Amino acid sequence: MKNILFPLIGILATLSLNAQDPGFRPAEPSRSRQAAAPTASGPVNAGAAVLSSMDVLDNNQTISTGDLISIRILEDRRDALQQRVAETGEVNAPYVGLVGAKGKTCRQLAFAIKKELEKNFFKNATVVVAIDQFDPQRMKDIREYELEFYVVFGIVARQGKYDLPSNEDITISQAILRAGGFAQFANKKNVKIVRKTPNQGNKTILVNVEGIMQGGDLDKDIYLRKDDVIIVDELKVNF
Repeated sequence: MKNILFPLIGILATLSLNAQDPGFRPAEPSRSRQAAAPTASGPVNAGAAVLSSMDVLDNNQTISTGDLISIRILEDRRDALQQRVAETGEVNAPYVGLVGAKGKTCRQLAFAIKKELEKNFFKNATVVVAIDQFDPQRMKDIREYELEFYVVFGIVARQGKYDLPSNEDITISQAILRAGGFAQFANKKNVKIVRKTPNQGNKTILVNVEGIMQGGDLDKDIYLRKDDVIIVDELKVNF
């Protein structure tokens, strides 16, 4: 009888002391045994971890097979999930399952997943997607050829450096449109193209882009070359 009472008294005393301790918490089951939402892979420190809005997602670079991407659902309050795009072009999105990613931009993929999530799982879903690493073979292919550019300065909506595709001809009017078009007070009739030449140095070509766009003078729509600099001056108005 004494052998039974002493252990019982010890247990009761321990419970009494723990009940008086405000910091006491009963043991919890490990996280590995708790129920979790379906996921595509383990949590990682990925590009999507730092994004908090769908408005900032890239809508230019398309996703390819072999790319390493990360996906995060803000309302799910879980870490970003990282995985490689399969040879089939699909990724395994949380809750949704397989979704086609190849050929989509991060923004397009995010909205495709958002649409599926809002059918059954979330009233409003905020999905962020980032390309964390391009497919190594893809990067090798990119390095095998030299990227070519042209530059737009002056009175346009978006000044900057633009790609000159090797498989596409770009004219002066198309370049202006890619730059968002003319800004207010642009001199549309005297747009300059500064071009490097092997023997004569820099050569300046004046183009009436207004005549091309509005007058249909397509024969004057000059094709751009590598390293061309387009300058749109401000229209000088005499009162």
